Amino acid sequence: MNTHTTAPLSFASRRLLQRLALAGAGALASLAVAAHAASLDSLVKAVKFDDVKAVQKALSQGADPNATDSEGMPLIVLAAREKSDKVANALIADPKTDVEKLDAAGENAMMLAALNGDTSLVKALIDKGAEVNKKGWAPLHYAAANGHDDIVKLLLDNSAYIDAGSPNGTTPLMMAARGNHLSTVKVLLDAGADSRVKNQIGLTALDFAKRYHAKDVTEALQDMYAREATAASGVAASGAARTSTPAQNGAK
Repeated sequence: MNTHTTAPLSFASRRLLQRLALAGAGALASLAVAAHAASLDSLVKAVKFDDVKAVQKALSQGADPNATDSEGMPLIVLAAREKSDKVANALIADPKTDVEKLDAAGENAMMLAALNGDTSLVKALIDKGAEVNKKGWAPLHYAAANGHDDIVKLLLDNSAYIDAGSPNGTTPLMMAARGNHLSTVKVLLDAGADSRVKNQIGLTALDFAKRYHAKDVTEALQDMYAREATAASGVAASGAARTSTPAQNGAK
């Protein structure tokens, strides 16, 4: 009969085993983190290159559609910035994607699509229910800033507030004037934009045009004001003539 028993481990041995176990767990955790980082890097690269198959595969395997790159930019915003429309549409189709998610600068996908003149993506985001009237800087500011008339019209057709004020009160018309985008200025004015609105430091659209040497817009706005002044003086003169006639007739 074997009467040998296993000697209990010493305190030092138990501590050593614990340390080895912890080290092993730490190594596994580090490997998991490294694998996740590599997977995210691959996903970000696929978004940048509009590799929709790679993105769809990653999403089907559980990748987070709201993940951000190393600079805090959400995948949907990155796709809009890079004009990766196939990937953007794949992300929009994913019910878990937050199409309103902001990057570190407070910009969302619709804003960057509007800035880039990506009409189809702006429309896709609107169809998804993305907010047209974002508080502060809005997609309409961004479309006007680069003179994308088709997107300006699309946003206005979807109830974008035409005189939306940025955090400092700058309007889309001011941004169009700043960039000397005459056709965009005309689109906004024809739709009812108020050219006399001032931002927080008292600048109007005409002031923006002058400050940024936007010659075409400066001349157009000055001509518009001159015509308005002429029309107003004509109405005033006509009114004065009408009111004086009865008095003159009564004096006869």
